This record gives sequence, structure tokens and C-alpha cells, in this order.
Amino acid sequence: MPDTIANNGTAVPDMSRAAAKAIYPNGGRNRTAARVQAALLRGLVGLAAALTAAVLLFLIGYILVNGIPNLKPSLFAWEYNSENVSLMPALINTLLMTAFSLVIATPLGIFAAIWLVEYAHRGSKLVRLVRLTTETLQGIPSIVYGLFGMLFFVTQLHWGYSLISGAFTLAIMVLPVIMRTTEEALIAVPDSYREGSFGLGAGKLRTVFTIVLPSAMPGILSGVILATGRIVGETAALIYTASSMPQIPKSILSSTRTLAVHMYLLSNEGLYINETYGTAVVLLVLVLAINCLSGFIAGKLAKK
Repeated sequence: MPDTIANNGTAVPDMSRAAAKAIYPNGGRNRTAARVQAALLRGLVGLAAALTAAVLLFLIGYILVNGIPNLKPSLFAWEYNSENVSLMPALINTLLMTAFSLVIATPLGIFAAIWLVEYAHRGSKLVRLVRLTTETLQGIPSIVYGLFGMLFFVTQLHWGYSLISGAFTLAIMVLPVIMRTTEEALIAVPDSYREGSFGLGAGKLRTVFTIVLPSAMPGILSGVILATGRIVGETAALIYTASSMPQIPKSILSSTRTLAVHMYLLSNEGLYINETYGTAVVLLVLVLAINCLSGFIAGKLAKK
């Protein structure tokens, strides 16, 4: 039987035709079918990617084409009135609402994920229950969170329709997202990192905060980005908790209106469609800016 010289210089016997036919009785036809199947799958994947990109570009282009011509200085006036329908108070309220919600939800979500991954017994019933509850909470419609916030924060705690009521409601709503993404990011950190830290004499807490968390930070920031996008685009929960007053809040107990609520109310009235498109452009730019900033921070942390 003729031999084939391998890369390392050793002689490897060639497979005989009889043995090849025994293993691959329809070798040629099978290989052709495999190539056709692979080409078909590549085509389907490429088609799906192209359709997704086309829909995304169409939406962005439609918003920009219809919105940019309607951007005018009156939309950015400091005070809102029925003539200028300024979006500036809603823009400031959006930034404040996002900041308050993330300040509340991010530490809770990260610490809960640390407990699940690093301290709780893996596979225990409590861990499975917490994960099931978190996944269930992710699928609850936002209007349900709004009703809960209205009944608890607005009515029971007597906070009224206010910035703080909306912030706590949104924090509860995005908490499962931050918690699950942080948990997956922590699980993805190799155990060898932890073992090496323990071998050098570091304790559990120091290992978590100096080794594990920095390694998982890009994944954690991805969850924060998802939570930010949900906060910025939320309307139903805020209508029930923060109401729709187009003013810059004088305190955390003042009623507010975010950009998404502002855009919804303008389009609902049917009198300010052009201003609605302009608001949509500002909202789109705001979301892109937040995502780009978060991605930049994540990239810097990943390099470190």
C-alpha cells in the first residue's frame, strides 16, 4: 500500500479504495449533496443578514429624510408651549430618567449576578428559581410594570406622578436584563482566572472585584446598553408613573415627560406631525450616541 508523507515527516498509509468505499459507500454523491446544502445554508444566512440590514437602513433613512428638514431652533427652546412644542424639556427629562434608573438598577443587577455565579451553590433550587423568575420578568409587557408603579409608587407611597416614580418603575423593569447579561458575562470568565488568583493568596472578594469583574466588564456594559435603550424608548410605563408634563422637573417629585412620551403625544394629537419627525431624529441620535459611548468604554476596558 503506498504511503503519504505527513507534515511531520512520518509515513502515513493511504486508505485503500475498498476501505474508503466501505466507509463512504456513496462518497461522491454525499460530498456533492453536502456542498449544495452548505451553499444553500450560506445563501439563507446571507439573505437574512441582507434583509435585516435593509430594514434597519430603511428605518434610519426614513426617519432622517423626514425628520432633518423639520429640525428648527424653536424645537430646542428652553420652555415648552403650544406654538414651539419644544423637545428640550423632554430631552433633559430623558437624560435624568435614564441616569436615575441606571443608578438604581445597575448595582442591584450586578451584585445579584455576582451572588448567583460566585457565592450561591451552582445548580441549587434557589438559583434555578431566581433565574426562572428573572427570565419571566424579562417577558412581562411594560404596561404591567406601569400599572404596578402607579399602584405602588404613585398611590401607596404617595410619590405622585413624578420623576422618582418613573425612575424606580423603569429600574425594576430593566433589572432582569442587567442581571441576566451580567450573569452570563461572569460565567464566561474562565475558572483558571479564579484559580490563579486563589493560588496567589487572594481571597474570594478580592478575586471577584479585581479579576472576575474587570474581565466580564464588556459583557456587563452590553447589558447596560440594552437597559439604556429600553429606558430611552419606554412610553407606557412612564405615562402611568411620571405622567406627561412638558417641563423641566424642579425636584424628583415633579411630573415629567421623556422624549418617547413627547413623540407619542405629538403624533397622537395629529397636529404636530412634522415636529414628531424632528423629535424622532433627536431620539435616534441620542440612542446612537449612548451606544457609541458605551461601546467605546467597553473597548477600552477589554484592551486593559
